Amino acid sequence: MSNSRDFDAVIVGASLAGSAAAIMLGRAGARVALLEQRPDEKAYKRICSHYIQSSAMSTLERLGLVEPMMQAGALRSRPRIHVPWGWIEPARKSTVPAGINLRRELLDPLIRSAAAETPGVELMLGQTVHELVHEDGSVCGVRARDTSGTELTLRSRLVVGADGRGSRVAKLAGVRERRHRHERFAYGTYYEGPPPDGSPDASLWLLDPDMAAAFPTDNGLTFYAVMPVKSRLERFRKAPAEALAEYVAGIPDAPPIRESEPVGPPEGKIDMTNVAHDPTAPGLALVGDAALAIDPLWGVGCGWALQSAQWLADGVSDALAEPDSQRGDSALESGLKRYRRKHARALSGHARMIYDYAGGRNLQPPERLLFSAATYDPGVARVMEAYGSRNIGPARMMASAMPRALAAHLRHGLGGRAHGASSSAVPLAGQ
Repeated sequence: MSNSRDFDAVIVGASLAGSAAAIMLGRAGARVALLEQRPDEKAYKRICSHYIQSSAMSTLERLGLVEPMMQAGALRSRPRIHVPWGWIEPARKSTVPAGINLRRELLDPLIRSAAAETPGVELMLGQTVHELVHEDGSVCGVRARDTSGTELTLRSRLVVGADGRGSRVAKLAGVRERRHRHERFAYGTYYEGPPPDGSPDASLWLLDPDMAAAFPTDNGLTFYAVMPVKSRLERFRKAPAEALAEYVAGIPDAPPIRESEPVGPPEGKIDMTNVAHDPTAPGLALVGDAALAIDPLWGVGCGWALQSAQWLADGVSDALAEPDSQRGDSALESGLKRYRRKHARALSGHARMIYDYAGGRNLQPPERLLFSAATYDPGVARVMEAYGSRNIGPARMMASAMPRALAAHLRHGLGGRAHGASSSAVPLAGQ
């Protein structure tokens, strides 16, 4: 027996993207069903660096989550990046705000609770979507089962897939998928001990072509992570804890991992294929990793989850406030088109550059030119921070940073340094 209910929007997935979308749509007056497959309201994503780039800070402020996050122990931080030529330190007079760092164990329940408390939003835990409802070629609802097997049909004008990498909603909808190979793997875990140099700023080592990172976070913990090319995988599979500590302890200007104690076993992820879906279809939108699951080396996942939820809400909120009529359906279609254009304009350039580097290659000459100049020229460093934190796009970064980098090298007589450093060091980890 199936129960049936009506909503303006059904959101599948109550993590960062889904909860953020529910909060914003609920505040705009929509009736929202927020479905989560896991029955535990405190469930959280376990394999994640949890760093939120500053490009998403305005979204967090709009959600009213910055202060609750700080009260939970979050740290405001910027990235400092070690490249073969030295450190790229955060600019003293930065043009962008600091990012924020809070473990997902604390962040996910916090934002999910905020969504559940939003008027108009109904959080439904333990619901697994197994079918989409269609009418006249448009998605108009979902069918889900709870942990006891009871089926529920939820009809709505909009279905939002916020169910992460490998999105079941995207598969059920049959939207176009594009895949790009990824030739690195990741291991990481939390350590308790002395903070790394530069704390609370996050430190990243671009170890051309590998990557390592230290993310100071709440409660005096540091998340240490590595992302080497797959030729190193066997060592990590045999003894992940030992391999992680050994690798981090051996990098240039190594953080104090040997003086720290892990608070849990390292978790790894081997297959991180980049997967992009068309973010909209009639009656359907995808947000967060469901729309674009991309190389975590650059730390963009959390920020883009929040931002894409905002872009969707901005596009469709007025339409969902319209009566359920032909006029309302036309407005919703226009809103989905606006969201799709915004998603492409904001992320497609970043995505193309991320796909290119995800194949495990070494730094190319233009990158070496930029990164080497950023180690000693504050102007180049400021532009690179704005780009790495995803506050500006690749075209603007290249137009601004490349002339500055060339001029800096000419001024300092260092033209050869950009091409002559050892390739045993690092690629840029910016979002």
